[in-house]
Formats: sequence, C-alpha cells, structure tokens
Amino acid sequence: MTVNNEHCPCGGSLYTECCAPFHQHQRPPETPEQLMRSRYSAFARHLWPYLIETHHQAFRHGLTQAILSEGPQPQWLRLEVHQSHADKDVGEVYFTAWYKDERGKVDAICERSSFIREDGKWFYSEGQHVAATVPGRNDACVCGSGKKFKQCCLRA
Repeated sequence: MTVNNEHCPCGGSLYTECCAPFHQHQRPPETPEQLMRSRYSAFARHLWPYLIETHHQAFRHGLTQAILSEGPQPQWLRLEVHQSHADKDVGEVYFTAWYKDERGKVDAICERSSFIREDGKWFYSEGQHVAATVPGRNDACVCGSGKKFKQCCLRA
C-alpha cells in the first residue's frame, strides 16, 4: 500500500509532506507542536520505535516498544491542538486526541504535554492529563467528518 496520497493522521497535509520525514529520520521536528503531531501519527501508524526515540530517556520510566504495542489498540480519530508554545529549550502543547476503543466507544486523551530540547532535538518528557468533554449528540463529530456526532462516531 502506498502512502503518497494519504492524509497525515495528525490532520496536516499529505503524510509524505507532513510527518513521514520525521518518522523516516529525514529531518527532526523543529517545534514541540511538530513533535506532538508526529508522535500522534506514530501512535496511529504503530511506529513504536519512533515513540521511544522521541520520549526523553529520563522520563520513560520503563516504557518499551513491547508495552506500547500491547493491545488492544484504539482507532485514532482526530488530533486537536489547542495551544502550543516554546521558549528556548522547553515547550508545551495542549491537545485532545480523539479515539474509539475496542468496544467502539468514543473517548479522548486531553493533555498538556511538556517537551525538552537537547542537542537541537525535541523530546516529549511528561504530560498533565485534563478531563476531556465528549460532544453532545447534535454537536459536530470529533472525527472532522462534518456530520453530527450522533450520525457518525457515536454509532457503535
């Protein structure tokens, strides 16, 4: 299967122009937001080595590729970046990552993620979870389809 015409899971442009260059080590992300988006895409594409490589070693706490690959895996629906900033060698990204679990229930990870830059490369360090608000039945669907939530992802 070719990835040339696929949209990037992070919501950016085509995958080959968005997160693929980071995943393929052609260039490093230049900002915490680029790294966050590339990590979300790596989760969606099951690129466990990339997730370990971009997680700061001092904050892994025993995290391994084997742990990341344990199932069941969610179906990632959409990434929403609410805020992003960097100041010299530290940064933060506030985001919501929508997904469906193995039972088809829609849920989200809402987090303020912290990032550290060392030797010119950004790394995820840790995050503070925030409660996500699931939309109402008549609100727009979290996946970005343009349909109402009840007519789209709310259906199991």
